[in-house]
Amino acid sequence: MKSSRWILLVSLLALLAGCGSVAPRQDAPVVAKPGKPAVVTKKGGGYYLNDGPGDNPPANLDAIPDAEPKVEPLHKFANRPYVVLGQTFTPDTRFKPYTETGVASWYGRRYHGQKTSIGEVYDMYGMTAAHPTLAIPSYARVTNLKNNKSVVVRVNDRGPFLSDRLIDLSYTAAYKLGVLAGGSTRVKVQAIDPANYAAAAKPAEAPIAAPLADKGSVVAVQEAPLQPVAPLGDSDPLQTKTRVESVASSGHYIQLGAFGAQEKAEHFRGRLKVELAHLADKLQIYTSGGLFRVRAGPFQTLAEASQLAAEIKNSLNIKTVLTTR
Repeated sequence: MKSSRWILLVSLLALLAGCGSVAPRQDAPVVAKPGKPAVVTKKGGGYYLNDGPGDNPPANLDAIPDAEPKVEPLHKFANRPYVVLGQTFTPDTRFKPYTETGVASWYGRRYHGQKTSIGEVYDMYGMTAAHPTLAIPSYARVTNLKNNKSVVVRVNDRGPFLSDRLIDLSYTAAYKLGVLAGGSTRVKVQAIDPANYAAAAKPAEAPIAAPLADKGSVVAVQEAPLQPVAPLGDSDPLQTKTRVESVASSGHYIQLGAFGAQEKAEHFRGRLKVELAHLADKLQIYTSGGLFRVRAGPFQTLAEASQLAAEIKNSLNIKTVLTTR
């Protein structure tokens, strides 16, 4: 009888394991042990349950682009309430504004090639993540609070489930954020509305690059004054006059994008006001040559503008060009 019960128990466990395509991961997140190297082989090392980097990662992980937010139908089953380790989780069933800080960990080769909670094959070299309650699939910006590096990931899996963990990152996402060596770090997670992001992220015209500038470099360009633009639907002459006068001063500006339509420029500025909240009052739209240019400024010194431009480029992965009036 004991032998029969044991066989029955093993069979039930095997059946449960076979349901991994829709069930959330129920193990602890990946955390490197202190004092161990950041790279190990598949034979073992300082990673939880022999997880860790693969033997042959891509040559240039920095070149792997962030996830591109787009409107997708939610998974039919993966957003239902579920229970893990005695705790009930109720996922979102639609997009909701979400900003939270907590600890991010990552998972690698142990799950590479296996199915995520929505049945997709997990690619540790993609820009994805697991979250207990964000609707899946969905998108989020994750910022490392220690170094201010930021990436956009596609949430397509469930986990982590320890109380001190907020999100599990793919190997590449963790690499780009500088999380690999320590195994975990404190981050800020912001949900992205793909409908608004898609409207703002693709300009009708490519951003204007500085002449002879290296890709991604910051160069100051002297230019003639541009005409400030009042927001669409702004019918208050006094408010418009005040705005124009407040931004017409000379100084150094950071150009963040150029668009062929004012509506798209305003969508882009709206997105930046959320992601660059500390610069919200300096974000303006100017028009010249049929383009609507989104710029931050003015700044009194070129050094200040240059530092901010570099920070914006690193955190949001967009081109920046300095201009001087």
